Amino acid sequence: MQTPAALLASLPLATRVVVRRRIDTGFTDSLGELVAIDATTCTVRTRRGDDVVLLADVTAARPVPPPPPRRAPRRPMA
Repeated sequence: MQTPAALLASLPLATRVVVRRRIDTGFTDSLGELVAIDATTCTVRTRRGDDVVLLADVTAARPVPPPPPRRAPRRPMA
């Protein structure tokens, strides 16, 4: 079975991914575009900016489909 870090390394850059990692208080996810990966870290470009994740802290990772299209704004009823 492939480790989450090995999966991330096998994906092409610009793939949309979700990466779950361990933090002091539990777990957190980073959802966005995989923009860089090296021997110890990967960088996920989220809506809030680039998130550098230590591969040693990664507990799960997978590619995800593109986000759904944005809805048109609601129009006030006449």
